[in-house]
Amino acid sequence: MKNDKLAIYGGEPAYGGTLHAYNSIGAEEIDAVARVMRSGCLSGYYGSWSNEFFGGPVVQAFEAAWVRRFNCRHAVAVNSNTSGLIAAMGAVGVSPGDEVIVPPMTMAATAMAPLIYGGIPVFVDMDPVTYCLAPDLVRKSITPKTRAILVVNLFGHIAHLEELRAIADEHGVFLIEDNAQAPLGTENGRYAGTIGHIGVFSLNYHKHIHTGEGGVCTTDNDDLALRMQLLRNHAESCVEGAGMANLVNMVGFNMRMTELCAAVGLEQLKKIDYHVGMREHIAQRLNEGLAGLVGITPPVQRDSTRPVYYMYQIRFDRDAVGVSREIFAKALAAEGFPTFLGYLKPLYMLPVFQKRVAIGREGWPFTLTERVYRKGLCPVAERLHEKELVGFDNCCLKITDFDLDGLIAAFRKVHAGRGQLKQVEEGHT
Repeated sequence: MKNDKLAIYGGEPAYGGTLHAYNSIGAEEIDAVARVMRSGCLSGYYGSWSNEFFGGPVVQAFEAAWVRRFNCRHAVAVNSNTSGLIAAMGAVGVSPGDEVIVPPMTMAATAMAPLIYGGIPVFVDMDPVTYCLAPDLVRKSITPKTRAILVVNLFGHIAHLEELRAIADEHGVFLIEDNAQAPLGTENGRYAGTIGHIGVFSLNYHKHIHTGEGGVCTTDNDDLALRMQLLRNHAESCVEGAGMANLVNMVGFNMRMTELCAAVGLEQLKKIDYHVGMREHIAQRLNEGLAGLVGITPPVQRDSTRPVYYMYQIRFDRDAVGVSREIFAKALAAEGFPTFLGYLKPLYMLPVFQKRVAIGREGWPFTLTERVYRKGLCPVAERLHEKELVGFDNCCLKITDFDLDGLIAAFRKVHAGRGQLKQVEEGHT
């Protein structure tokens, strides 16, 4: 006899399996690292203008492979997506008091990158379908101080990139894509991360492919590429040799990728179609399995795009479902379907913005702006985080079709048994 009693109240869980971490590293990566170790060259960089300024042979081979795969003119390997964002902000000339439009819901590094150069993050609300910047709101937010638009292809969904690029070009500002979560994602057949003036990819360990830590910046602009190469490798010591006359932001960092990471990256890049395809398959099965459930909206694929589902986020309608998101999630967990609520709280609620203290003791660069960061600034982002988003870690887990059958059964069981949850919830109110 089918057990309809929810596991949270003592019933048998619908899915009794165990989900393990996804390991994309194989023998090829191990062999590639061993070859580098045997060579003795673990990093080929010199922090001066020389033949070694651009890094060792494996780093350069990795960059060349990235250029071929993503059909771009330049790829600049760095040691993290965060470093890539900082390099991008520096390369486009963000200066004290310049405004950079950013989304409110993303990893904090996106909004921190402008601050490094004294730029002022301007938070613009999200499109509730793509979870990315809303182009109409971006257009309204551009001022004479705007230097760049920094868009994130969040959860592997693709922002309105071509529209945002057109807005940027119209106003003479730069479009930077934080494409950490959407490798191989496309809009109208063009790769995300190559539609803006600069794209930044992540190779952090919990991305579709990874090198442990790492990142890649892409651009079709020769000057921007050279500026990012300088910024990653002690720019101030190399500008003369590079013939760089424009010294704005040419104060360099050490953002260099090692030969070891590049060796892993070369092998991971060969497998990118498989690893991304697995995440798409999982999302498609979940979309099919959760279709038609009242109050549950699976991710929506926008026409002309290929999302790659870094995270699987559904929208939860409390009124339609009849119970709170919190108790529904607890019931899912009891049935074997792990979830998390929301994503990251809107970044303008972080202390750095609420206290207006960033660089130095005087609160710079907030001393250069009258902008106020308060709750209510981006109502869509706040509603999604606080009330609607229910997430599943699509990218970091090894999930088979057998697991998916059980996970879907678990979700549908909780949804069908939400009356049990409602009775208990009402009994405690």
